[in-house]
Amino acid sequence: MENKKTRRNLYRALRKTGVRKENISLDATFEEDLHFDTTDWKIFTYYLESIFKVNIEDESISKMSSVNDTLKLLRQTA
Repeated sequence: MENKKTRRNLYRALRKTGVRKENISLDATFEEDLHFDTTDWKIFTYYLESIFKVNIEDESISKMSSVNDTLKLLRQTA
């Protein structure tokens, strides 16, 4: 149950960043599949921190390459 809620909120953050619904999948990469640039990362980080009420370090952000990596990070911080 917790996993579904976390994934749903993660997808919500991606949608608020401007990612199209059909492009979101666990194996989607930020650079190649979602075409994230510096601005997208800042917006995405803002929504992640506000939706999940966490503080994400820059070092952790640089390690995220896919949606699944972000989900794993959120599980560790929650």
